[in-house]
Amino acid sequence: MKVVVIGGTGLIGSKLVARLGEHGHEAVAASPNTGVNTLTGEGLAEALSGADVVVDVSNSPSFEDAAVMEFFETSTRNLLAAEAAAGVRHHVALSVVGTGRLQQSGYFRAKAVQEMLIKKSEIPFSIVHATQFFEFAKNMVTAATDGDRVRFAPVYFQPMAADDVARAVGRISVGAPVNGTVEIGGPEKYRMDEFFRAGLAKLGDPREVVTDPGAKYFGADLEEDTLVPGAGAVLGELTYAEFKARQ
Repeated sequence: MKVVVIGGTGLIGSKLVARLGEHGHEAVAASPNTGVNTLTGEGLAEALSGADVVVDVSNSPSFEDAAVMEFFETSTRNLLAAEAAAGVRHHVALSVVGTGRLQQSGYFRAKAVQEMLIKKSEIPFSIVHATQFFEFAKNMVTAATDGDRVRFAPVYFQPMAADDVARAVGRISVGAPVNGTVEIGGPEKYRMDEFFRAGLAKLGDPREVVTDPGAKYFGADLEEDTLVPGAGAVLGELTYAEFKARQ
């Protein structure tokens, strides 16, 4: 099976390409680094020739509201049109658990538009909603930093390892389209403020983690379970302690 991975040279994409190759599939990494640009359409037709499945794990280089909307709307329209022309039979997109509940954020509004375009297309699809990656923790701290304090709401989240994300997306991509959404998450649930307070303390980071019920997540308000997957979610295998031990 030929699987084209859009964003195939990034964190998740590179792991996904390797995993698919190990299982005997023809996995093609497609990104601007390999001459494929979904914003301009450059290289798309060539990359998708003969493809059975396209997996989109790409991300916007900018999180600014207008830029991120332009990225997801334009790239998704171009990609779906190229897939229709190439006869692709399954479109898989990686998105985020809670996207529909985070619409105060420009980033998640753009992700919602991406998902809407996929659902309206005639190409069979699977949308994968993942929780935050362990590898994304530093970015979350940076976004939450206010001087010498780091503000997190006392809400639940269920982060997972990028390896587990790639494993789940790989299985879904070579299976039958679900024409709906699959949620995936980590094996353990944490209070966000407690998780980062313990993590920074272990690193000897002098910043104070402040429990702030009003702290936003990339511009969006959070309720207790906004970022947590539902009861039917597929859970990863790697705990945070195991992930850190491997670093």
